[in-house]
Amino acid sequence: MTDSAGQARPQGTCRACGGTVMQFLELGRQPLSDRFLSQPEIHQEYFFHLAVGACERCTMVQLMHEVPREQMFHEDYPYYSSGSAAMQKHFVDTARHLLGTEAAGPDPFVVEIGCNDGVMLRTVHEAGVRHLGFEPSGKVAKAARANGVRVRGDFFEESTAREVRASDGPADVVFAANTICHIPDLDSVLQGVDALLGPDGVFVFEDPYLGDILAKTSFDQIYDEHFFLFSARSVRALAASFGFELVDVERLPVHGGEVRYTLAREGTRRPADRVAALIAEEDVGEVATLARLDRFAGDVRRVRDDLRALLERLKVEGRRVVAYGATAKSATVTNFCGIGPDLVSCVYDTTPAKQGRLTPGTHIPVRSADGFSADSADYALLFAWNHADEIMAKEQAFRQAGGAWILYVPQVHVRG
Repeated sequence: MTDSAGQARPQGTCRACGGTVMQFLELGRQPLSDRFLSQPEIHQEYFFHLAVGACERCTMVQLMHEVPREQMFHEDYPYYSSGSAAMQKHFVDTARHLLGTEAAGPDPFVVEIGCNDGVMLRTVHEAGVRHLGFEPSGKVAKAARANGVRVRGDFFEESTAREVRASDGPADVVFAANTICHIPDLDSVLQGVDALLGPDGVFVFEDPYLGDILAKTSFDQIYDEHFFLFSARSVRALAASFGFELVDVERLPVHGGEVRYTLAREGTRRPADRVAALIAEEDVGEVATLARLDRFAGDVRRVRDDLRALLERLKVEGRRVVAYGATAKSATVTNFCGIGPDLVSCVYDTTPAKQGRLTPGTHIPVRSADGFSADSADYALLFAWNHADEIMAKEQAFRQAGGAWILYVPQVHVRG
């Protein structure tokens, strides 16, 4: 098969069904998105080839190359889910919803895959409900334990799931947020869920939604940790291959647009009408077609060119540009667009583990967000665009002093 320019497409094998994956977007040489460096570490930095394709059989969108999980999720992993007030509220609400529905029976047991700092399970713990979080990243797991959350410092897979089933019994809910899309070995995850989940239990997970990524040209959602970009159609196919059924979907506004998927054992529940409705919407929008994905790739290249041109023009005009939010996804933007300290002098961020270090690949200094209000920059490039309302409300003084925000979703624009 060829692409729109008549060139042969690179191909791979689908990690979900074994079908043929056709590449549609090339993002080049990229670093680990969450590996913020000290100056001496620059010469040892790990890089990989970032490209994304779609399976011709099951429509699963996925990376063409895998980064070893130990490289990404390690002792010093710097992302903390509690770092945003909006996300804290989201996970408290999520926990309360699960406690009022799927975990409302006698002596329920809730397991979370990738519990991070325990922001969701803390509410479950405070309700006195049995729980367990899987979290292989040492420091964030330690933070969860400090909040009273019970944590196992392992990757979730079939063998560890069977050990938990033997010691704790079946789970009523297996939950994951922004985690399942990180795991190339979906077969081991689904087999683990099958081993751990009770007969009437549910597997609930939420991840960035392919439909929103295409609609918003949010190509920064594509990076090493996001191996899969799910759609309702691809998740339904995945579930069926492991004896599960997609029984519910819910659109979520967090992280630029996600979907919460609910899987149950096949035949145990009637699928909600909104499952068929979302798949029909995907069909109308041709979400999983190579023609639509090729158009997305063209939009991505246009955003790259426009953003680079804007930053170069501001530099010529003598304007000073900083950035806000040393996010994982910003690594894709800076490296793909060639944005370094010559165009953006520093990045302000609230995460102490990132402050005083350098951004992956492009080595822009990261500073404490406490210093942003005192900075006299003319423009701030907002990498954390999915928290725009929260950040702009907090940093009103920047606008009042004449500063303007640069955003690149869904296209490059300036908000004064």
